[in-house]
Amino acid sequence: MNDLYTLQPSQIVMYATEYCSDCHRAKAFFEANGIEYLRVGLESNQEATEFVIHINKGMRSVPTIVFPDGAVLVEPSWEELRAKISGTITSSELNKN
Repeated sequence: MNDLYTLQPSQIVMYATEYCSDCHRAKAFFEANGIEYLRVGLESNQEATEFVIHINKGMRSVPTIVFPDGAVLVEPSWEELRAKISGTITSSELNKN
């Protein structure tokens, strides 16, 4: 996949770290719901780290999840993920930060 560092990837991309409990929760959500996604680790990946910092206005917040429609969720709860996947939250509502 050559569109990892864009706001319109061809699939869901989750930027994460191994030690992040929020990342583990997002992973569990995707797996429990049979949702395909690509995990990109920030450990030893400067390009991914810089992309996350750029998206989050200087913060290295994880998970940062980018959806094909351009929506971005940062440190989402299970309910926020469910709302996004079910279509009850629009991209413009998510990207207000």
